Amino acid sequence: MYNGTQTLEEDTSVDPMEFRHTLGSFASGVVIVTAVSEDGEVRGMTANGFVSVSLDPPLVLVSIGERAKMHGHLMNQSRYGVSILAEDQLDIAQHFAGKPSETVPSFVWKDGLALIGHAVGHLSCTVVDRHLAGDHTLFIGRVDQLSHAGGHPLTFHAGKFGVLEKGNNS
Repeated sequence: MYNGTQTLEEDTSVDPMEFRHTLGSFASGVVIVTAVSEDGEVRGMTANGFVSVSLDPPLVLVSIGERAKMHGHLMNQSRYGVSILAEDQLDIAQHFAGKPSETVPSFVWKDGLALIGHAVGHLSCTVVDRHLAGDHTLFIGRVDQLSHAGGHPLTFHAGKFGVLEKGNNS
């Protein structure tokens, strides 16, 4: 059992592609993580490695791969934004995932952070901790401000974007 003080030993018995495929059976929402660089430029990344950590204090976590450009930005920033995408924002998700898209994202500014316009939810966060976890860093953020617009979220399951079936989530 790992108690947080032991060193995790490398275990090569799990095939990375099978690991990815198996975890892909877990459906999640889709968020855009944003940060504002020192020169004022907005940086963003599509992510589904996002979870609630604590209600009191309000904490969330975003997991960013160390090879992602956003990793470097968040290592140098004390704040980040999270926009929970609506079901009709697939083009925005693809844009920030580095896939060709004709859509130019629109931002709303809240609490000094650029957030995606028309998203179902927004969070403004201050980084309170960073944890190296394998080839990712877990950025724990204290939620400073939030808003919820309602609507249906964009989802991610089995390597594909999707939507919830109407009537199943009132």
